Amino acid sequence: MTNVLILGACGKMGGNVLSLLQGDKEAKAVCGVDLFPREIGIPVYENFSDVAEAVDVMIDFSSPQNLKERLEFAKRKHIGIVLASTGFTAEDIKLIDEYSASVAIFKTANLSLGVNLMQALCKAAAEVLGDAFDVEIVERHHNLKKDAPSGTALMLADTVNQVFEGQKRYVEGRSGMVGAREKSEIGIHAVRGGTIVGEHEVMFAGEDEIITISHSARSKRVFAAGAVRAAKFLSGKPAGKYEMKDLLNAENA
Repeated sequence: MTNVLILGACGKMGGNVLSLLQGDKEAKAVCGVDLFPREIGIPVYENFSDVAEAVDVMIDFSSPQNLKERLEFAKRKHIGIVLASTGFTAEDIKLIDEYSASVAIFKTANLSLGVNLMQALCKAAAEVLGDAFDVEIVERHHNLKKDAPSGTALMLADTVNQVFEGQKRYVEGRSGMVGAREKSEIGIHAVRGGTIVGEHEVMFAGEDEIITISHSARSKRVFAAGAVRAAKFLSGKPAGKYEMKDLLNAENA
């Protein structure tokens, strides 16, 4: 049985994780940490120093703020951490790389199985279509999302750009007299409104034809389910960086 600590336990995503773990036979939520603790059926603490339960893995659906504190806690307790939030800065990524020498860290821009399949399809499309098709990415999220473009949109752009050996440059939105589109561009556009859970569309626009690969999340539970799968995968793993393809390879082995 994998003992899970939920960081951001009292938030919406924390609630989804807790709900899924309540019916899981291989993992259970033993406690949570949240800036605003309240009664949710498991002990919830305001500070890591108050955690007394035995923990195997921490699922983090909070925010990039205070990243070092949670990585240090994972290192001190010898537990893995699933980083399920987005919006990390270059400094954050550097910190994650440093701590991966002593902590098992699972990080991916999106925990949905469908999005990771979409990523593979975009790579295959870019390999076949090459420079004959322009690539534009549109992402849509709810009006409370703080970062733009989304981590998933950037992940998809990076996936396509890898096919072109990193030669593409990202253009985030266009306005005014920007001139004709250059072949070196990958356009990335962010839409915010209402309660949209998450939608991503990658368009390959060529001469007289358009190919679109898209994914739409109807509920945040898909991300919570992915986080639970990641936590069970990460439990007992040695220090290092892990991502969705590692989980999928292990499940399909």
